[in-house]
Amino acid sequence: MSTVQRPPSAAEALLADGTIAVIRPLEPEDRAAALDLHAVRMSEASRRMRFFGASRRAPQLAADRLCGPPRPGFLALGAWVADELVGEVDYEAETGHEDTAELALSVADAWQHRGVGTLLIEHLVHAARERGVHAIEADTLAGNLAVHRVFSDLGLPVHRRFDQGEIRVRVALDEGDEHYREAVDQRGRAADVASLTALLRPRSVAVIGASRRPGSVGRTVLLKIRQGGFNGPVWAVNPHAESVAGEPAHPSVADLPGVPDLAVVAVPPAAVVGAAQECGRAGVRALVVLTSGLDAATARQLIHACRHFSMRLVGPNSLGIAQTDRPVRLDAEFGGAFPLPGTAGVAAQSGGVGIALMERLAWLGIGVSSFVSLGDKYDVSGNDLLRWWESDGRTDLALLHLESFGNPRAFARTARRVTRKLPVLTVDAGRSAAGRRGAASHTAAAATPTVTREALFRQAGVTAARSIAELVETAALLHSQPLPGTRGTVAVVSNAGGIGILAADACTEVGLSVPTLPAGLAAELLALLPVGASATNPVDTTAAADPVELRRCVDALVRSNAVDALLVCLVPTALAVNAEQDPVRALLDAPARRKIPVAAVMISQEVPVRYLTGADGGLLPVYADSGAAARAFAHARDRARWLAEPTGPEAQAADTDPEAARRLADEFLAAHPAGGWLDPAAAAQLLEHYGLPLTTSLRAQDEHTAVVSARSLRRIGHDGKVALKAYWPGQVHKSAAGAVRTGLQRDGEVRTVYREFTERFGDRMAGVVVQPMAAPGLELLAGVVKDHVFGPLVVLGLGGTATDVLDDRSTRLAPLTERDLTTMVTDLRSAPLLLGRPGVPPVDLPAVRRVLAALSHLATELPQLAEADLNPLIAGPDGLLCVDARIRLEPLPVFDPYLRRLRRPPNTDATKER
Repeated sequence: MSTVQRPPSAAEALLADGTIAVIRPLEPEDRAAALDLHAVRMSEASRRMRFFGASRRAPQLAADRLCGPPRPGFLALGAWVADELVGEVDYEAETGHEDTAELALSVADAWQHRGVGTLLIEHLVHAARERGVHAIEADTLAGNLAVHRVFSDLGLPVHRRFDQGEIRVRVALDEGDEHYREAVDQRGRAADVASLTALLRPRSVAVIGASRRPGSVGRTVLLKIRQGGFNGPVWAVNPHAESVAGEPAHPSVADLPGVPDLAVVAVPPAAVVGAAQECGRAGVRALVVLTSGLDAATARQLIHACRHFSMRLVGPNSLGIAQTDRPVRLDAEFGGAFPLPGTAGVAAQSGGVGIALMERLAWLGIGVSSFVSLGDKYDVSGNDLLRWWESDGRTDLALLHLESFGNPRAFARTARRVTRKLPVLTVDAGRSAAGRRGAASHTAAAATPTVTREALFRQAGVTAARSIAELVETAALLHSQPLPGTRGTVAVVSNAGGIGILAADACTEVGLSVPTLPAGLAAELLALLPVGASATNPVDTTAAADPVELRRCVDALVRSNAVDALLVCLVPTALAVNAEQDPVRALLDAPARRKIPVAAVMISQEVPVRYLTGADGGLLPVYADSGAAARAFAHARDRARWLAEPTGPEAQAADTDPEAARRLADEFLAAHPAGGWLDPAAAAQLLEHYGLPLTTSLRAQDEHTAVVSARSLRRIGHDGKVALKAYWPGQVHKSAAGAVRTGLQRDGEVRTVYREFTERFGDRMAGVVVQPMAAPGLELLAGVVKDHVFGPLVVLGLGGTATDVLDDRSTRLAPLTERDLTTMVTDLRSAPLLLGRPGVPPVDLPAVRRVLAALSHLATELPQLAEADLNPLIAGPDGLLCVDARIRLEPLPVFDPYLRRLRRPPNTDATKER
């Protein structure tokens, strides 16, 4: 029998032109708005297309149907902009045919061709899939070209059947998932960029709270905008002044001579919401809020105002923004210097980090395309800015400092695509417990676990540095040099043997290789260098080498293809009596033409890294420390390897039954509303739905049954032996509790162990699990843990009782790709144990891949899965067998990471305020 299901939650999302719409279910109190949509906001022609005629009662009947009491098989969603219902979509399924539903769509005339219908259908598809609907159908007039275009562009398979002027459209919801996701993502990117245009390419700017007081934030920003060369109107808003810094002051936004695209807000916390509402009513499209110290109530009101009036928001607690494009030239931040124009996109949550990055980049000579101080990141995030930089036609390097992630799965998807086009670098903030506490208190957001964040960066191809200094040092190399090869081989050249050895050590310590040079190449180098030189690698040219000899040595190494990168370490000597004899001149002869990256180390320089400009205008990065240069080379190698890897499709798993798994989870949570650990039988059943290889297990609740079960299993157990495991609800670590006995061969041994368990665990023991002993093999661990911010994380590592001590694990965020199935194995320190070695065959690697793929699907298709721990998995040459599994379920809502919606900051649920 059909039941009324809980309606989906409201969500804000961007239309194609950047307008913010709220998508939510229609309710009985929305009847007047639904009637107004169909009777007033739709023309007669639109109503004819919608209702196949011009019945005057059609709008009233539609409003009654859409806003009636909840009923099984029916769902209606409305799109609201401000307080106006601009469109609705609904489906209805007949009783007994709930897998197919009839769809209807209406959009107000003034809002057509702005992405309303497509966004509504996307959200309806999400809700329909949750409710087991496999296809939606609709009758359309052949002349309704607009709705046919909506269906064609949706990204899902569409089938059409023509019949007497009408077309029956059928959309399959469980086919073409990859294509649909890409189409949704592409629409999201375009809408995001459109919404950011007023922020990053404004035609006019207002500074609200610009003060007459010298040194105040608002006044400083006003002056920097004007002095920075912004070419549009700049207005000061201050009700208590007639002018500020020579600019006329206006008492309110409403009194301005025009409507600004962007407003910079520098008022006390109590006045922020009022300023935002005033901006929204005037038609402002973007806010940068510099004010800090907003309480939770003010934060909710601020984000509500921005969403209600379709304004994108940077901040609060922001340092400001800068855009150096020549047509714009906006510097609306209160840092100490004007940003240098260039091609690096920079975003930082911390204002202090942002200032430090800007200063170091400017000193190095790397200019920025745009800079955004994200502050408390209520709305605009690193994900938004990656999309902007990807499409701005100027940015070729992205630098991020993020202390928290609001939607990491969206970030990973965007970053994975953007990093194929340009390097994306970040500072890995909050690695330590103290660092995570600092990140949480500074941004009012929960910090993320290190291992999960590292998995995110690795999968997305993001280069993660451990400090601002390392970030800038790596940026200096990536900005000026070609990428190295994937081998990670480096030739070290020095004019003093000691620093060459130190540089070689630094390279080795970060995982680079300093190989012995081929004999022919070594001989060629020795013929070019002074007597006493050595060419083994490091290459010691001796201090007697002049610039010509050094240049020839460098050119020979570059031509040889023997190494992927070249590090030249130089010390000043008294032999260089003039500039012509300075050895560094050897490196400045056409550096732009070199095919491998070259960097120099000059231990005498005072700054950590700088550029020298070659005769052809090419740049040479020069470091003060060989360790910094080696780390930069290692990051460049990692990027080269990541780019060389095929993107790979999503990992596929065979013989899965997600619907049966969801039924099992629903039944368990109905009986245990707070969630908990599955008992062994239920855990085995859930794993079976995903084809995961769990050993045969028999449950026994008394001694006699345990003995009988052991007899039946000895014939399949290794050496005729069984294992006995005590069980009780909520049990986690059996071995640590002494609840496991292995290698039992006789009935008497089983009886003795059962009695020991009974005496030790008493009434809490609910019985025992009897299993055949598995053949010896390598003990592995595989599992899933659900992070409430990042989503499910798949883990592979060495297993058994020593798994925590060995701490050898590789992790990936689900869903896994086919490539992940391989790299999760090869990333382990213990990979040689799995891959085989002389005299020892490899384990069944295809079986390991199947387990990881099945866990990935289990993690993504069962949102209630909180933990799954398969430990140990016994891996041998001929197969893989799990001998123990623990699974915990929680009543978690379904989260579709591909559904378009704006992120909701903590404690600022704006959709609840209507």
